[in-house]
Amino acid sequence: MSTGHTLHALAEAIDDAFARWDRSHLHEFEFPATGRRATEHRYLDGVEDPDVELDADVVCVGEVLQPGQEFRYTFDLGDNWRHTCRVESQPIEVTKVLGTVPERPLPYWGWGTIPDAYGRMWDGDTGENPVPAPPHRPWPWSNAPAPTLTTLHCPGQYTLLQDLDDR
Repeated sequence: MSTGHTLHALAEAIDDAFARWDRSHLHEFEFPATGRRATEHRYLDGVEDPDVELDADVVCVGEVLQPGQEFRYTFDLGDNWRHTCRVESQPIEVTKVLGTVPERPLPYWGWGTIPDAYGRMWDGDTGENPVPAPPHRPWPWSNAPAPTLTTLHCPGQYTLLQDLDDR
């Protein structure tokens, strides 16, 4: 990421990392070191304090963040998907790590399960219906090995390891 990229571009990279497809929600950055915050002013009725409230579509990363600083990013101000982030102290060698120089910020490392923004675990999950059994033949090719275990995971709620022979 370049210090010349806007905070909006940084928000898109964070949302890409979490596979967020519904980008219609408001987001906000908070910068504890300066007491400032940023969101997209085009969605606000008015700005209370222009010295504190920054426009994420205009302000560049290098204007508000320095190497080693922490900041917070909140996606969907109603559901409050909060992230505490830190700018690396040393820049990465982009072509060595990625093999290219991307045109915009993008995630390049991470771990864990990507949560669904609405907590759904499968297509048709209403939050009240039971966890469905895995498909009897989950592989689309005829010579695939027979599955013996499957894992269903919902971060912060449950991890279910199911033995397929016990069905």
